[in-house]
Amino acid sequence: MTDRKAQADKMKATIDQWNAEIDKMEAQMRKAEADAKVQYEAQLKQMKAQRDKAEETLKEVRDASEQAWEDMGKGVTDAWKAMNDSFKQAMDRFK
Repeated sequence: MTDRKAQADKMKATIDQWNAEIDKMEAQMRKAEADAKVQYEAQLKQMKAQRDKAEETLKEVRDASEQAWEDMGKGVTDAWKAMNDSFKQAMDRFK
């Protein structure tokens, strides 16, 4: 089973990376034309929702007892991968 602290640290690092990407996209949005801004806003909303969900999952991981972590570890890992994939897909739409 994945070590809880290592998993939480990995999740935190990814969230920090997402926050940097969101900040970069917000800067691009401010420079964009009106019609492009609408697209940026929609994507940013989706990305922020994914980030918020990831932060909730990170809190659950950090707050879990050892027994709870043993029970939830694989599910958290799978859910994290799905969230990460979704965030990357949202980012790729702007490349």
